[in-house]
Amino acid sequence: MTKSKPSILRIAVAQLNPIVGDVAGNLAKAREARADAARHGADLVLYTELFIAGYPPEDLVLKPAFVAACERAVEELAGDTADGGPGVIIGTPLRRKSGLHNAIMVLDGGKVVAERFKIDLPNYGEFDEKRVFQAGPDVPGPVNFRGVRLGIPICEDIWGELGVCETLAESGAEILLVPNGSPYYRGKGDVRQQVVIRQVIETGLPMLYANQMGGQDELIFDGASFAINADKSLAFQMSQFEATCVVTTWRRDDDGGWRCTDGPMSKIPEKEEADYRACMLGLRDYVDKNGFKNVVLGLSGGIDSAICAALAVDALGEERVRCVMMPYRYTSKDSLKDAEDCARALGTRYDIVPIFEPVEGFSNALSQMFEGTKEGITEENLQSRARGTILMAISNKFGSMVVTTGNKSEMSVGYATLYGDMNGGFNPIKDLYKMQVYALSRWRNDNVPPGALGPSGEVIPHNIIDKAPSAELRPDQTDQDSLPPYPVLDDILECLVEGEMGVDDIVARGHDRDTVHRIEHLLYIAEYKRRQAAPGVKITRKNFGRDRRYPITNRFRDRQ
Repeated sequence: MTKSKPSILRIAVAQLNPIVGDVAGNLAKAREARADAARHGADLVLYTELFIAGYPPEDLVLKPAFVAACERAVEELAGDTADGGPGVIIGTPLRRKSGLHNAIMVLDGGKVVAERFKIDLPNYGEFDEKRVFQAGPDVPGPVNFRGVRLGIPICEDIWGELGVCETLAESGAEILLVPNGSPYYRGKGDVRQQVVIRQVIETGLPMLYANQMGGQDELIFDGASFAINADKSLAFQMSQFEATCVVTTWRRDDDGGWRCTDGPMSKIPEKEEADYRACMLGLRDYVDKNGFKNVVLGLSGGIDSAICAALAVDALGEERVRCVMMPYRYTSKDSLKDAEDCARALGTRYDIVPIFEPVEGFSNALSQMFEGTKEGITEENLQSRARGTILMAISNKFGSMVVTTGNKSEMSVGYATLYGDMNGGFNPIKDLYKMQVYALSRWRNDNVPPGALGPSGEVIPHNIIDKAPSAELRPDQTDQDSLPPYPVLDDILECLVEGEMGVDDIVARGHDRDTVHRIEHLLYIAEYKRRQAAPGVKITRKNFGRDRRYPITNRFRDRQ
């Protein structure tokens, strides 16, 4: 008698927030999610890429003890499946005779029933998996799970051109389940859906895309897991920037194919909301996962520090944020009032620490050496460095992490002071250009994002948004004394950084050639500063650090 094929499969998608290296903690999260899925009648729980290790583990996987700990944890989880509850697909690093692999293990009936290795290892942008992993030696066939043949490509296996999904379909796969560690950048959701739809068209199979959620250093994993049916319709859509585990129902149709008939349809945020929530999540997870109790930042009355203060309060709560105004002789009355108004609107602790005496102390100490020279940038930078020293002293005394507040426009052209305003542990707006900072500030005044701990209403005073930006290091100074207007600067920078465009092409967009040459030069010579900058949230396709790796010593200029 032939056993009939199952006609229904309930798959729980565990879109969770693992911590890199916390094997025991990640195992506990996996067990909790499985127990929850069991209560809701799931047959299978799908976790994300390298879940038990946390993603990306980078060179941590080169430690044999770490890889062994991960495998032991998965074997423990396999033992749990002897209870007759849901089976498990979970990602882990795995060492076998063929090498060290980015792998998944399928667990059911109290044991490991299958292993599969990632075939296509990404080696671009923020990814360098070829550095630590070996590709799977061949494309394995589907896994038979309780009578259903599951194809399990891993993340990049569906993005590349190696034909992994087609091979799985040709060898009998009925559904494609994809564990992912896909970082956020603006517009990434649409890119993912197009990749999945292409594979659905090529294979004729439905595909479930399960993505990690949470911040890991610079990277933000936004979740937003989804599935596409074989007819290219959206089967379900999970929420973005939220850890959750949901059960989806799949049914076999009369032709033997599978279709998702029950799952969430969450709305995905767009543009400013998505970027703001990514920055908020990145700051929260960096602070919490690294064990900081609270944060401190310099609140100058300017737009950058104001939005960082808002992000900090939204991420951590007002009681964990301290704002410090550090005025000098060039600090305007408007800035003093704006900083106080911002701190009051956010409900944070607000301290004033004047820097006149430390700056004058430095000037006096250097007066003999500097005798006969003109005052200029050196003296201006003493103000910034005095502020940086004060913030670091507060950090040392109270254990607070310093939030640094420079935006991408400033960091691109070196409009920042080493060991001054660049001091800090993490920068939530590091990958936002100045005009994006303004856009997010306006958005936040009109909206409170889900999960935010801060208040509603105007938290960034309009005067901060409306006034001309200034470092206030000399009388009547504005940023435009040294830089083109920010709309012009930002467009040139996006062309140079994200677009890698040549000068002629940028000039063809309507920009002045000398200005473009000047900005290109400033971009290159500021590389040494960026190498020493704090990590910060990745928002664009090409952030400084992981994505854009330029030499410090570099004489190339596009002068043809």
